[in-house]
Amino acid sequence: MVIGFLDRLSRPLMRALDPEDAHVLAIKALSFMPLPRPAPDAKELSVRAFGLNFPNPIGLAAGFDKNAQAPDALLRLGFGFVEVGTVTPRAQAGNPRPRLFRLAADEGVINRLGFNNAGAAAVLARLAARANAGGIVGVNIGANRDSPDRTQDYVQLIETFAAVASYFTVNVSSPNTPGLRDLQQAKALDDLLARVIDARERVQPRAGPTPVLLKIAPDLSLSDLDDVVGIARKHRVDGMVVGNTTIARPGSLRDRDTAREAGGLSGRPLFKLSTRMLAETYVRAEHAFPLIGVGGVDSGATAIAKIKAGATLVQLYSGLVYRGIGVVAQIKTDLATAIKRGHRDSLASMIGSDAADMTAESWPG
Repeated sequence: MVIGFLDRLSRPLMRALDPEDAHVLAIKALSFMPLPRPAPDAKELSVRAFGLNFPNPIGLAAGFDKNAQAPDALLRLGFGFVEVGTVTPRAQAGNPRPRLFRLAADEGVINRLGFNNAGAAAVLARLAARANAGGIVGVNIGANRDSPDRTQDYVQLIETFAAVASYFTVNVSSPNTPGLRDLQQAKALDDLLARVIDARERVQPRAGPTPVLLKIAPDLSLSDLDDVVGIARKHRVDGMVVGNTTIARPGSLRDRDTAREAGGLSGRPLFKLSTRMLAETYVRAEHAFPLIGVGGVDSGATAIAKIKAGATLVQLYSGLVYRGIGVVAQIKTDLATAIKRGHRDSLASMIGSDAADMTAESWPG
């Protein structure tokens, strides 16, 4: 009730502000706001993946809480897990402002933030301070823009955060760091994952087992996706996140002026492409590891579609901009209803049920 009231009160104000100013204000408010504990989630919403027990499958995607300023407040809003970051070894300012744009008519967002973050030391201090708080908090890791050895950046971050991260997401798919997506090419990715998994194994005796996930772009060709999934399976990553923002601009976009801004597109316009790539990844993975589906989730129906396309867990971010925090509770209610309507005990039997059929459809435009 309190959260819903504050949400309804604050959304008009937030929408009136510059998008990045609104985001900064939201993070500050969450970091100071004494939120009540959420009601326990329905038992049938619990999910086990990557060796972790999630109270529900709805997560907050990376990009919202870049510097781990409010993970516990976000968990209290009802998320089953929170992913902080993207974090780089050294602090960096990112690209010049303006760099965040709303496409209100399309319920989309374009960003070209460029991994702006406070750096590993600052984020580590915050995560270490909440180490006994519980809850699943993943760390999304990336390379500094000017790094002479980007692969070494990922290795360093694995070593730095292994003791305080519930899981890692290796982000090689942001379009806003020049050349970063080249790390998705077969030879570079093979070397990267070999070194990252070796680092994870090296620190495991002191840090415990930490799952490693790979986040990919929805703009990969299917031939490149074959390579990416094959290499991920070869190195036995624990899962994949499908997918990041897109550099494509669907012809259906109504806000054509804003759509010309450079950067990655997220929100509702990303849904069809990201969900198709999720299904394509699912059929290639052949149950080797679970997937997180992200891109355009803003309702129970879109979350269910992600699950049927192959997602064990789903994440959202842009959906909060247009639907408010109440969307989290609504999605969970809709998932529980779908489980009961199908006379199921959990979401497990829905995972991937539409994936094969989806891959036979015409490519989303």
